[in-house]
Amino acid sequence: MKLVIQIPCFNEAETLPVTLRALPRQIAGIDLIEYLVIDDGSTDNTSALARELGVHHVVRLRQNQGLARAFLTGLETALNLGADIIVNTDADNQYCADDIPLLIAPILEGEAELVVGDRRVGRVPGFSPLKRWLQQLGSGVVQAAAGISVPDATSGFRAFSREAALRTIVLSQYSYTLETLIQAGARRMPVAYVPVRTNPQTRRSRLMRNMAHYLANSTATILRMYTMYRPLRVFLAVGGLFALAGLILVGRFLYFYISGDGTGHIQSVVLGAAALMMGFQIGLIGLVADLIGFNRKILEETLYRVRRLEQARGVDDIRPGDKGAAG
Repeated sequence: MKLVIQIPCFNEAETLPVTLRALPRQIAGIDLIEYLVIDDGSTDNTSALARELGVHHVVRLRQNQGLARAFLTGLETALNLGADIIVNTDADNQYCADDIPLLIAPILEGEAELVVGDRRVGRVPGFSPLKRWLQQLGSGVVQAAAGISVPDATSGFRAFSREAALRTIVLSQYSYTLETLIQAGARRMPVAYVPVRTNPQTRRSRLMRNMAHYLANSTATILRMYTMYRPLRVFLAVGGLFALAGLILVGRFLYFYISGDGTGHIQSVVLGAAALMMGFQIGLIGLVADLIGFNRKILEETLYRVRRLEQARGVDDIRPGDKGAAG
């Protein structure tokens, strides 16, 4: 059983040594542990330092492409390296590496394909009250979208089985945390959460420039993924609102008409008819989107099978243009 611990990095020369020193060298049930650093176009000596510190594999992206792309590159590389389990952790030493055995335990026991470290965000001392509330609110929204229990949606401390990694697709350029959970819920993938500890904050978050930036990107990701994986529910809900508004307006006209005062309310009929037509059309769009969703599922299954074939044949499926150096 091989475990690859991947660490996406961007200018992490200061914090990477502490993070690497804390990583486990041996874990019960694991035969081989290897470290993988994905240097997301750093302008410092992150890659060189990682090699000096004994990291087994370093992949360098020629320019900064964002956390989501670096994460996905890590998954693809770890799969090519023959990983049975992949753990993703942050380079700023946010997560306690001693909890990695707890993180992978549900996968080793066959209870889950994806395991997320639950920081219990309501009690993280480094989070402001507003940030704690927003994290909890976001987890609740993702839980509704994914259809699974989600106590900590934004935790990047995660373990993937080989099967889960093969099925993971990240389309967002912002972050992978919300998208992968909604995907897992839509695919009915067994997901587990385990309580984990966090270390004192070493630097400010680079992913969240400010609260408005975080909310805008997270909301867009949730809406996009929810619409992608549950289009009929989304479009029928929106269409239903328009149809309801149309019925209310038409009902208003009928009320006044029966009361003998309908001549002055003809605009209600016009607006009501327009709203009903819009509701009907939005509902039809939902049906079409749902049918397109079946094609997407076929494409995802095809991609999954292609990935499995590539892994079985030992084909390196990382694009040469995306990889600066590895080894």
